[in-house]
Amino acid sequence: MRALLDDFRGGIGPGWQRQMSGAGRLATSGDGLRLVNDGAQSGRYTNAQIDDYQHLSRRDFPWRPPLRLILRARFSHPSSDETNDPAQALNGTAGFGFWNDPFGMAGRRWPALPQALWFFYAAPPSNLKLSLDTPGWGWKAATINARRWQFAALAPTIPLAVPLMNVRPFYWLLWPIGQQAIGVAERRVPVSMAEWHIYSIAWAGDCVFFAVDGQMLLTTQSAPAGPLGLVIWLDNQYMQVTPAGRFAWGSVAKVAQQWLEVDWIFVEGVR
Repeated sequence: MRALLDDFRGGIGPGWQRQMSGAGRLATSGDGLRLVNDGAQSGRYTNAQIDDYQHLSRRDFPWRPPLRLILRARFSHPSSDETNDPAQALNGTAGFGFWNDPFGMAGRRWPALPQALWFFYAAPPSNLKLSLDTPGWGWKAATINARRWQFAALAPTIPLAVPLMNVRPFYWLLWPIGQQAIGVAERRVPVSMAEWHIYSIAWAGDCVFFAVDGQMLLTTQSAPAGPLGLVIWLDNQYMQVTPAGRFAWGSVAKVAQQWLEVDWIFVEGVR
């Protein structure tokens, strides 16, 4: 078992790797770590990120179950669900947790089927509509494990199934099968992002438990097997991926400085 405890008061420790793109920057102070997007422009990718896997191959990513992550965090702006004024909401994507970097965004790797368990935020125009019961945007606890054998078994039917997803009765009938096959489980986080909260993830083999301020939020058996890398980020991208075959990606402007602040983080598990 290995443990990581960091409050960033002495700066960003040597166990972390930094990624700053565009108008992204990292700042530490007596309040912890801030991941800042300041002056992000549409059409130009901005990201502020720390992680522990940038220079590793996926088979060497650091974390496997059983483990637990606990951190205290807040954001500069509320979610798009909390305000009717898009200019006052956090935009882009943000979050913290574990994934396999399937698109090679931090390091040169071949693309891979996604695996993740994390607290994840996406603002419109993002639409990651992978769960039947939750919107394709917002502040969520979420898992995905597209490396399951069930997805491989269904893969030959994708060319036929995607057009059917545009017909609502077929979508409601068939997508629960697809959602289960790719290991998607989601629950909206019912707290304000702009306030301090303690977020926790317990990854126990086939099960994952998400809690906020000690209150259980989501329990699921849609758990990746690992290994995965730990990531904390804030960026200005949007992505659209839907069962009906909608795929799009881009970046948005931020009219004001936005940030994610981490007071402290604790991780204990197999490494």
